[in-house]
Amino acid sequence: MKRFYAYLIFIPLFISFNSYGQEFLVKGKIVDAATGSPIEAATIYAETLRDSSLITYTITNAQGIFALEGKTAYKKARLAFSSNGFESQTKEVALQPVIEVGTIKMEEQVQQLEGIDLIGERVPITVKKDTLEFNADSFKTRPDATVEDVLKKLPGVEVDSDGTITVNGKEVNQVLVNGQVFFSTDPKVATKTLSKDIISKIQITDTKTKEQEFIGEEGDGENKTINLTLKEDKNKGYMGRLSGGYGTDDRYQANGLVNYFNDTQRISVLGSSNNINNPGFSFDEIYEMVGNARGGGIGFNRNGGFTIGNMSFGFGQGITTSSTLGASYADQDKGKYRVDGNYFFSYSDSYNDEKISRENILPDGSFFTDTETSFVGTTNSNQGSANLEFDIDKTTRITVQPNLSVNNTNSTNAENTESRDEDGNLINRNNSLETTDGFRRNFSNRVELMKKLDTLGGYVRVFFNNNNSVNDSESFINSQSSIFGDDPSEQELDQQTIIDNSNDSYEVGAAYRQPLNKDLYVDFRYSYENNEQKNERSVSNFDEVSGAYVYNEMLSSDFNFNTNKHAPEIRFGSNGKKFRFNVRARLEQIALDNEDFIQSTTFSKDYSKFLLGSFFNYNVGSKRISIRYNSRLNLPSVNQLQPVPNVSNPLNIIEGNPNLGPEVNHSVYLNFNNYNWKDRTGLFAYSGINFEQDKVVSITTTDENFIRTTTYENVDGNYNGWMGVNYSKQIKKDSVYTLKFTIGPGFNISKQVGFTNGRRLEAKNFSFNPRLGLLFNYKEMLEIEPEYRIGISSTRYNLENVEDIDFTTHNLALKLTSYWPKNVVFGNDITYSYNGNLGDGFDKDAIFWNMSLGLQMFKKKATLKVLAYDLLNQNINTRRTTGQDFVQDFQGTVLKRYFMGSLTIKFDSFGGKGAPNKRGGGPRFMRF
Repeated sequence: MKRFYAYLIFIPLFISFNSYGQEFLVKGKIVDAATGSPIEAATIYAETLRDSSLITYTITNAQGIFALEGKTAYKKARLAFSSNGFESQTKEVALQPVIEVGTIKMEEQVQQLEGIDLIGERVPITVKKDTLEFNADSFKTRPDATVEDVLKKLPGVEVDSDGTITVNGKEVNQVLVNGQVFFSTDPKVATKTLSKDIISKIQITDTKTKEQEFIGEEGDGENKTINLTLKEDKNKGYMGRLSGGYGTDDRYQANGLVNYFNDTQRISVLGSSNNINNPGFSFDEIYEMVGNARGGGIGFNRNGGFTIGNMSFGFGQGITTSSTLGASYADQDKGKYRVDGNYFFSYSDSYNDEKISRENILPDGSFFTDTETSFVGTTNSNQGSANLEFDIDKTTRITVQPNLSVNNTNSTNAENTESRDEDGNLINRNNSLETTDGFRRNFSNRVELMKKLDTLGGYVRVFFNNNNSVNDSESFINSQSSIFGDDPSEQELDQQTIIDNSNDSYEVGAAYRQPLNKDLYVDFRYSYENNEQKNERSVSNFDEVSGAYVYNEMLSSDFNFNTNKHAPEIRFGSNGKKFRFNVRARLEQIALDNEDFIQSTTFSKDYSKFLLGSFFNYNVGSKRISIRYNSRLNLPSVNQLQPVPNVSNPLNIIEGNPNLGPEVNHSVYLNFNNYNWKDRTGLFAYSGINFEQDKVVSITTTDENFIRTTTYENVDGNYNGWMGVNYSKQIKKDSVYTLKFTIGPGFNISKQVGFTNGRRLEAKNFSFNPRLGLLFNYKEMLEIEPEYRIGISSTRYNLENVEDIDFTTHNLALKLTSYWPKNVVFGNDITYSYNGNLGDGFDKDAIFWNMSLGLQMFKKKATLKVLAYDLLNQNINTRRTTGQDFVQDFQGTVLKRYFMGSLTIKFDSFGGKGAPNKRGGGPRFMRF
């Protein structure tokens, strides 16, 4: 089977791409008719005369010169020339090996004509100042494709197996619809639910802050934003999806989504329920019903815990049953207001059984702990958020962003732990059962006022932030600890812990920009932040004599933790067309006070740190290079500072250190990015390093019975660095096939420093993680996506008696989807993973195979599907992790093989005047 699978991976590498037709090359130059100046980034494309299908396209360079290459079976084609702000031109040509069109003079488009220029609407790509715009209809996909499907066709855009989108190596962190949030900033909510056929334009820009949006400044380029604009005829009406399925082992899923559009107004409602670890927001009719099959760890399992935007489901591992109901609203009036908001109710329950085998490294040897846990838990939450923008006039904007969440949790966790020495002798054992009920309420809000002072770029901004949270819990723990050896002992613990925690944070600040000339500016900024945390931890031990829980003052605490921070800052920078930079200096003055009313302990700290930062960005055509340096201050947490022992685990007692100082992180990033539109090749190179000064690390002392006592100290010497290259190329021939491949080697280095039994322990790690990916599509009938990753890891320790660690992982994946014969969809998603360095008793490799067979009916408005999840029943959740003083193998609960039948129905109705139904007799629920 493994050999057969290996053959499948390399099938596309041996496919012959020869097709009948002739190659052609169109050469020329585009200039401004009025001035004769070359026009850079003008779009030239060729399309068929019969149905205007796109053959190929390119853009001009800085000199206005272009070379349009292609291959087609057609004898003639229509050439189109387009540039933003100029009138489009077309001409029909007989295709030859070389065609010289000379100089194309384009007239400035003085007046925007009413109506739609059909030729202009077909321009496949438009390069504007800070926006890359694609015409969705120019990139052929299946009629039933989602936005994610068309994104895969775009040059420079990659969509990995879990739906993460990158553009020229930069991750997309939000997808907007008509400039507004669609349920959540999580990109997958929009890309996996909206149909491609309602999308007109796909606009890609650098992600901007509210401040950058208002003053018209470019983003820093670290993340990308995609904006989807709806077609004019799809902007009034509704569309929806319903899906449901039931399978073996009582596996089920059901979800629905309805969107109503009325020009700028949108109302959306969704609901979902399933027990297959699925967010429920996706309508991928081939694979998504099984959730994401490719995750972290050797088995590419779908973990029980997952998040969508700010919503969390489950507890991080295992199998989760979840139900969600949500609604979203958006509206805008350009120049006056823009509002959007959403509300979600979610419920989930999870269960997970884990097995952990850990080697604990000591200066003079090692000891081993084996832990088995059984966990069940439930959560329910209500979350709502809004983004409200009001333009008082052309120079003044007010933004309000409230967010409220209320969560209830309860869980039960049974844990059995045994510790053995290097000879396998049992040293200690602990069995515990803990139940916890928790409640959390959080309200945050940001109010911002921005006003432009002149036309040169001067402005003033004032803001106010608040974050108010309550986090209460009650837990009961019952444990029995046994110490073996020369002095055996037994200890029982029956303990109740009640925690009442509140955290109130307020921040106020202002910024003022003084332009020095057209490009240069100086900023003056200041912020003040006050944070007050109140924590009452009441610990009681069960007394057998009285038959009640008796308050334990030594383990309890009741403290107020208050922090005040003043942060003045000055920036000097430039917003030039090609070169942008800023250099900034920031002084953080922090006063920290803590008072414990039970332990009668108080301490105060005053910190004053001078922090520097800088950003340099240089653009030349399609090339961009950026360098960034940043330093930031991290305060120790309350638990790390509070000198009260936590003995909930008698084998690992933890106590804070009130003498800790703050961490200072120094980070340097370097990025180079280039996409050649003519050759459809992209190159992205990146590197960075992070030095952690005075990092807070754990200091562990282990006695002869392997009972650990942990506290914290500040140490130097920790760092982590990374470097990598990503190269991609797209090859497209007519409408016959598209081939995209990506090569991405990456390197990581790190050093972790800690202390164990008084000895400094250093762990240096080096890893090499190359990746090769391919996407091949043949006439929208066959799509093949193979991928190979290898991970090589090496860890070296500074102590001679500690054995170094080297291991290698392999991950092979293949997604094969067939859309032939007509209306039949056959999908296979196969992953093979191997890790030869796992300990005995843990599975080292597995083949994870999902298969689906679907029948599209009623003009593809309905899909009937049968799906097999984990066809070979080999899904596992096994992984190895290493730290400066441990090596750990883990295996947990995952979904195993099941089969499911499902039905997905699409319905929509769009009208040109805003009324969803134009045929009388009431609204149409479904259109086939």
